[in-house]
Amino acid sequence: MPVDHDLLGDRRLRITALEPFGVAVHALDRGRPPTGLPVAPLRALVREHRLLLLRDFAAFAGPAELSAYAERWGEPAVWPFGTVLELVQQQDPADHIFDHTHMPMHWDGMYREHIPEFQIFQCVHAPGEDNGGETTFSDTAAVLADADPATRALWSRATGTYHRKMEYYDSTTVSPVVTAHPVHGTPVIRYNEPTAEAGDDFVNHPDLEFSGLADESELAELHRGLRAALYDPAHLYAHSWRTGDLVVTDNYTLLHGRNAFTSGAPRHLRRVQVLGDPPLTNPGLVR
Repeated sequence: MPVDHDLLGDRRLRITALEPFGVAVHALDRGRPPTGLPVAPLRALVREHRLLLLRDFAAFAGPAELSAYAERWGEPAVWPFGTVLELVQQQDPADHIFDHTHMPMHWDGMYREHIPEFQIFQCVHAPGEDNGGETTFSDTAAVLADADPATRALWSRATGTYHRKMEYYDSTTVSPVVTAHPVHGTPVIRYNEPTAEAGDDFVNHPDLEFSGLADESELAELHRGLRAALYDPAHLYAHSWRTGDLVVTDNYTLLHGRNAFTSGAPRHLRRVQVLGDPPLTNPGLVR
């Protein structure tokens, strides 16, 4: 489905809708730098459509260039490693983010002082055809809009308590499963999917507890219903990476994860988190 190219006022671009949500902007003159595009209309596209793909543009030469580009979107989140996280499989990973396994749905910043508004991903090297490794995104506003009243009421009673210890933090956060978008108040879901579906080889499980439900059967129904809805093709976009892709996402609305990929495949992403204006203080951070 085409999207009006006049949104960016540049006829050297082809803008199309992704399914079931998101927008792709293709450079018709391949190899032009993405820095030539004004950020304001791109930011508006992300806020309206949840996800923006920039494809066929020149790639950033290194992490410093990606970080500098992210500064045009807002204030990058700073980690002990800097602003750019290198997402690549490690030989003996201490955490699942550096492994090749399935990554359950979650939201970024859930264990940190500030929750970023945007994620910016650069594909340095695609995993290769048939190797998996798609990054998965679920539109939680659409999930809630499509849920029947009884299901939504069950989800709205639940609160998750999450604890995770890894190299960069040892933190606990508490959040209702159904909460409000921090800017415009649209109902959204904040949920860390249990890791059981990831298999026994999942590295460094977080600790998850859920309260507000009557019994174990309601807890089981919570997880079953959320998994079915989050992964419903009407709500899930799975991005198949091409080398050079740049993807910007709305972290306030989406949950995201990763499909498993072939161990040893050359999947290499870089990620920068961009804070909102003003930065969103994490309302659920306990420590």
